[in-house]
Amino acid sequence: MLNVQFEIVLLVVSFLFFLSIMAGKVSSRFGVPALLLFLSVGMISGSDGFGIQFENIQVAQAIGTISLCMILFSGGLDTKINEIRPVIAQGVILATIGVLITAAITGVLIWWVLGMSSDSAKVGLTTSFLIAATMSSTDSASVFSILRSKKLHLKNNIRPMLELESGSNDPMAYVLVIALIEVIKAEAAPNYWMVGMQLVWQLAIGGAIGYSLGKLAVYFINKIKIGNDSLYPILVFTICLFIFSITDVLGGNSYLAVYISGLVIGNSKFVSKRSSLHFFDGLAWMSQLIMFLTLGLLVNPRELVSVIVPGLLISVIIIFIARPFAVHLCLLPFRKMPFADKAYISWVGLRGAVPIIFAIFPLAHNVPYADVIFNIVFFCTLISLLVQGTSLPIVAKWFGITEKHKELKKLKEFDVEFSDDIKSITAEIEISPEILSLGNQIMSLPLPEKTLVVMLKRDEQYFIPKGNTTLCPFDKLLIITNDVKTLDETYSNLGIK
Repeated sequence: MLNVQFEIVLLVVSFLFFLSIMAGKVSSRFGVPALLLFLSVGMISGSDGFGIQFENIQVAQAIGTISLCMILFSGGLDTKINEIRPVIAQGVILATIGVLITAAITGVLIWWVLGMSSDSAKVGLTTSFLIAATMSSTDSASVFSILRSKKLHLKNNIRPMLELESGSNDPMAYVLVIALIEVIKAEAAPNYWMVGMQLVWQLAIGGAIGYSLGKLAVYFINKIKIGNDSLYPILVFTICLFIFSITDVLGGNSYLAVYISGLVIGNSKFVSKRSSLHFFDGLAWMSQLIMFLTLGLLVNPRELVSVIVPGLLISVIIIFIARPFAVHLCLLPFRKMPFADKAYISWVGLRGAVPIIFAIFPLAHNVPYADVIFNIVFFCTLISLLVQGTSLPIVAKWFGITEKHKELKKLKEFDVEFSDDIKSITAEIEISPEILSLGNQIMSLPLPEKTLVVMLKRDEQYFIPKGNTTLCPFDKLLIITNDVKTLDETYSNLGIK
């Protein structure tokens, strides 16, 4: 009986995964964030839809915590130090002071909005600040996935700044949420001095552990001789979990630790680096899928009806008042930054899985009005993904901060990759009659000096060609060039459009 039940669970899970993946395909075609569709699949499949019952708060919190750990670590691995170095100051200020300002403004206005409702009149200022704290940070999963899936190329290092902020601002919001929950449960006046000291301590410990263990991990990976290259990504995965858990045991902020350790490891050279990066890229997407699907199952859509009006008002407050004010105030010292850049950074204040995960904490701790908090945060997240997530490309064009970037075609016939450290570009060319008219040997082709033919595919055979190799129609050439400019010159010389 247990085996049958387990198989049924696997069948349901696989079906939900399939629906989510198909939803992700639809998202890329119609411009809807995949994360919003993942949530929608969960909601449709839940108790108010297909009838799947899922109400285990502890399991949902555990899934969200582990998934967020993977997403932050993967985001750190993919972030280049040389890209964020010019914007570290701006990113850190937004991730700390910006979160505080956003929470403060939003909390006061939420108290005012909820106070207008008789059902919510008893919600005090501290509870309002708790609601605001859950939504005070931008969501790393949403920012990473939407910016990268939309392939937005932004001027003035805006993208690395946004990714740095979203990857490092969750710890500040986490500490605020935990501190406010303790204050509400204790029914005492908040000790702001203790909250501030706790915040600084957790961030300092988390940052120190993340950096030191990240350096130690790189040394360990390069020194250990596993013998099986496929185990290195698993080793990096194990290191990620260890850093997250040991930081929590030592009283630091685990989210900050895994992001910084990922940043350190990703910008270092280590064995099987490329396979590890690919592994975590897939793992991050799977984590996002599982996390949003689980959170979608957790909510009952009919319960959102009662929070539509306050939810819409609070969404307007965060999107158009609190977030822009916090961003412009934090970036005031950086006078050379154009107003359009600041305005766009204000708009990319995406809410996603992190606020919903934080909203689970009051439920797990039996905080008064926890169900109201969760439903409001969930509704505001839907609005943020729907309004902000779908409009990022068009708003970037309105502000004139996009730049042209030629997307390189992925290799189809040659399953090879070069390290990013080589700084080279690979492409494949099919030999056409027009190209053969320029010469039937490789050495007779008008290739630029910095373009090299490294492999040839004829039918199903692969071989390394020589200069006097005779070319045939429909041969596939794998070429390597120094940069995009040389690749464009190669295409131009061969008459390829």
